[in-house]
Amino acid sequence: MSKIQPWPTIKTCSLKDYRILSVRSAVRTNPRTNEDHEFFILDCPDWVNIIATTPDNKLVMVEQYRHGTDTVDLEIPGGVMDPEDASAVETGVRELREETGYEGRNARLIGEIAPNPAIQSNICRTVFIEDCEHKHATEFDSGEDIRTRLVPIEEIDQMVQSGKVHHSLVVVAFYHYKLLNKS
Repeated sequence: MSKIQPWPTIKTCSLKDYRILSVRSAVRTNPRTNEDHEFFILDCPDWVNIIATTPDNKLVMVEQYRHGTDTVDLEIPGGVMDPEDASAVETGVRELREETGYEGRNARLIGEIAPNPAIQSNICRTVFIEDCEHKHATEFDSGEDIRTRLVPIEEIDQMVQSGKVHHSLVVVAFYHYKLLNKS
């Protein structure tokens, strides 16, 4: 059996920019059949999710309305990497402070995933920040309405299993955190 090869790009064309994502088409050649196919790709900015824990073993979580599902969801803090952010860790520290007013120590990257590599070009990174304490007022964007919740760490599995937390990228961040704690 032959090795899977990347598909050479014949041409790309920007189709539409929607502020939070842009759409482009890419014509690529299947190296197995030599046939050209058109694909549509969503170019989204990279983003960061934050696992933030307090000294008394609670997760700093947020509750907010989500327009795509028309639901109020319990999630972890997170956000888009701004062009001026030097790193995912810097983004994580900023987003945690803005969304919750919390700040901690030893911020570090613990995982990276491609949210949907079939159609999206971006990466989502998980940043872990420990010993977090409330030190600042929140700084919501005009399109945000967020409530901070402190949840015992030992409730992670139950929250996912019951569907209380159902955002796929939050579940992946929890998995990255669990892997960190296995080592």
